[in-house]
Amino acid sequence: MTTPRPLVRSSRVLALALAAGTLLATAACSDGDTGAPSGSETASTVAERGIAAQTASPTSTSPSASASPGPELTERGARQALITAEDLEDDWTQADNPREWRDSLLVGEVDVAAFLTGRSDASECQRLVDALYDETLLGTPSGASALTGFQDGESRLLYQVAAYDEADLDESMRWLKSLPDTCDQFTLTGGDSGDRTVQVIGLKLPETGDARQGLTMTVKGDSGGAPTTLTLDVAAVQLGADAITVTNGGLDGASHDSTSAAVENGTERLQEVRAGRTPRPTPSGVS
Repeated sequence: MTTPRPLVRSSRVLALALAAGTLLATAACSDGDTGAPSGSETASTVAERGIAAQTASPTSTSPSASASPGPELTERGARQALITAEDLEDDWTQADNPREWRDSLLVGEVDVAAFLTGRSDASECQRLVDALYDETLLGTPSGASALTGFQDGESRLLYQVAAYDEADLDESMRWLKSLPDTCDQFTLTGGDSGDRTVQVIGLKLPETGDARQGLTMTVKGDSGGAPTTLTLDVAAVQLGADAITVTNGGLDGASHDSTSAAVENGTERLQEVRAGRTPRPTPSGVS
């Protein structure tokens, strides 16, 4: 009797299936040993495997380039970056003891009750008054610093160059920018001068440095029983982690031209120092 054709066809299909399974198993083993793709893999699977291998391999990725740190300001460089009398307008002469300058009109406590928005804004104004008195407008320097001062009649100009922690310096610059709104007017109490009215407005500075902020501050009160007004220009310019600060004024007012000259020429001098050059003229006492 002859075997029906369907049975023969079924046997052939089974044999082919077994052979195919053997080939696939062999290919899978070969793939596991050598990393070569098997015939059953699609092009997209191979591409995905390559991407994953590159991601996992420590040698296939290059570290991102970090920004190079700015040059470190040295004590000698800070002194070289100080302005001289030649950098200023008018008849300024260099003072011998600027570190001893303190103005009693700045001694006192901010009247918190006068602030509609409360103690938080008052504390920012207190910080300003204290910083001007202590000569720490941008906080305490973390590195080199140098200071000089000039006099013209009853006016005094205090100039400082210093290195700071850059994150702290960024915060201090943001704080200065907020003061014309936060501390536009407040009352200072206590001290030997009684109650004083303080006003703070913004002051336009030359477009120089990475960031800058200027203020004009007036303090009105009594001194020796007579009305008096202290006017101060306050300026700060940031270059990386370094900064210059200027406080200029007195009972005769503040020369905005002198403030602008100190800012513009002072920033140029600091840029020269940061570039490794020696600015001219060199301040006295610096070789």
